[in-house]
Amino acid sequence: MPRCFAITAILLMLPMPTLAAEVPVAVAANFSAPMKIIARDFERETGHKATLAFGATGQFYAQIRNGAPFAILLAADDATPIKLEKEGLGVIGSRFTYATGKLVLWSKKPGLVDAQADVLRNSPFDKIAIANPKLSPYGAAAMETLDTMGLRERIAPKIVEGSNIAQTFQFVASENAALGFVALSQVVENGTIKEGSAWIVPASMHAPIKQDAVLLSAGRDSPAAAALLKYLQGDKAKAVIRSFGYER
Repeated sequence: MPRCFAITAILLMLPMPTLAAEVPVAVAANFSAPMKIIARDFERETGHKATLAFGATGQFYAQIRNGAPFAILLAADDATPIKLEKEGLGVIGSRFTYATGKLVLWSKKPGLVDAQADVLRNSPFDKIAIANPKLSPYGAAAMETLDTMGLRERIAPKIVEGSNIAQTFQFVASENAALGFVALSQVVENGTIKEGSAWIVPASMHAPIKQDAVLLSAGRDSPAAAALLKYLQGDKAKAVIRSFGYER
């Protein structure tokens, strides 16, 4: 047999590589920064491309129910993926907790937020930003924290509400609000608060912010979606997630 034909025959016997594909992913706004890094590394290592959309979990839920073709939801809670499973829009058995979020009271102004959160009790500010508690688990955790501290009624007149945690962060970053409850991942870099002053809310002051991933019906037969969910549970992705202040 001529050499060229022998090589061709061997190549035909080898398993064909999975073709690279795109996977549309709905990502909770608080997870924007780590997911951009994870998606970049995922594409580099697998050839698959994760196309990311960022927003509020509650809004994504409505979009998915109305036929939005997302293959994966990375929610800011665990309730929404469970609800999608029950409604037949999430694939049973695919759900897992990819991160547990941390809430932080943050101000761009150094020294304003103290280690005991006395700033909330003394109220030397005009506005405090909190994400919509009906749409954002971080907003719900913020209101629960105020309840635990017995400060909801005192603080309520000063609250400016963001539609999601990304907008809430912008209110504080632009100093339209003196301080606000945001996700720790938005203000931390390599384990250190990047600027301003902050109080990391003790986990005992609110229900755990368990953030679950779920494979959606639109991604049921997608090898790229399956590969991304597997990658999210690997050591490299876990290291990125931890670096932004999340627990695993």
